[in-house]
Amino acid sequence: MTIDKKQAFDLSKFLDPSGTYIGRVWNPSVSGPSVVVVRDGHLVDITSKETPLVRDILEKESPAEFVRSREGVSLGRIEDIGLNYDSGSGSIHLLAPCDLQAVKAAGVTFVKSMLERVIEETAAGDPAKAEAVRQRVTAIIGDSLHDVVPGSENAAALKEALIEEGIWSQYLEVGIGPDVEVFSKAQTLSSVGWGADVGLHPKSTWNNPEPEIVLAIDSMGNIKGASLGNDVNLRDFEGRSALLLSKAKDNNASCSIGPFIRLFDDGYSLDDVRQADLNMQISGEDGYELTGFSSMKEISRDPVDIVSQTIGRHHQYPDGFMLFLGTLFAPTEDRDVPGEGFTHKVGDVVSISSAGLGQLSNTVRLSTQCPEWTFGIAALMRNLNSRNLLS
Repeated sequence: MTIDKKQAFDLSKFLDPSGTYIGRVWNPSVSGPSVVVVRDGHLVDITSKETPLVRDILEKESPAEFVRSREGVSLGRIEDIGLNYDSGSGSIHLLAPCDLQAVKAAGVTFVKSMLERVIEETAAGDPAKAEAVRQRVTAIIGDSLHDVVPGSENAAALKEALIEEGIWSQYLEVGIGPDVEVFSKAQTLSSVGWGADVGLHPKSTWNNPEPEIVLAIDSMGNIKGASLGNDVNLRDFEGRSALLLSKAKDNNASCSIGPFIRLFDDGYSLDDVRQADLNMQISGEDGYELTGFSSMKEISRDPVDIVSQTIGRHHQYPDGFMLFLGTLFAPTEDRDVPGEGFTHKVGDVVSISSAGLGQLSNTVRLSTQCPEWTFGIAALMRNLNSRNLLS
């Protein structure tokens, strides 16, 4: 089967005509990034001395109102730019919509995915053992975790019962305990955007996409907007040891965010995020198809709680941060070998969509096959300086 990439990589799909969307593109005419807003079917460059970065827009008291008042120059129709998903094409193409923000992720925030983490750990990262472990853990726990509020007295009592059963896990600790797991997903500026290749560590044999909503948060901890993300996960690495989390999560091109940040306004707010549904489609070059689903209505912790545990007197982010909220999706359907569940193959196209936030599409490669990340903070500052954009 040949994948219809024009259909899979539909940049305008699921965008709300009334929404306020900002992002970043690679602009060959300035040999660097430009800040853009979606306006009347075009991507409009609003880069200026006042706001040379998305970071600067998010620091505004009302980013959506500010963006709507800015004049700019059209870089082209969104459909045309959307076809330039190949970063090596030399044409204008989308980047991840964040720049100087730290990229953080919350883990084990959904019951179903939490159980899969327990299974990974118990199976020691071996997919051949996963199904037997899954049956045992499910038989003991069942649906008893669905109504448990993390950090509550009921959660503490359940913890003691699970310890007695001999299946207590560090993943259950952060899943139902008082403290949320927050880790660094990617280095600043290293995330890839819509249409780019996403990378798997070449030694991984058990892995999966993780469709998530990503919050855009300013330096004071105010949530200013939301985007979509693929928190590419290596189940074998993390399953062998939680101390391999950084190797399981942070590899070349392993973090995808986009296509844009939808800024909060009267038409879209955090309450819409709390009710959001995410759909995912995986299409393989071998004809394989898998659909996935994640609903923010099933999250165990409120986004505000996760944000407040990430930033505060104990930890500051002067340039703000992007925060993956976790996923309900945990693929258990066998792809090839019975009992070993799902794992990616090179060439898979992963499309994550949510009404109002758009569609994020990427092609799976090995991290060693993806373009190397070379445009870091120093390169960005030199480029902005050469364009006379730094005050």
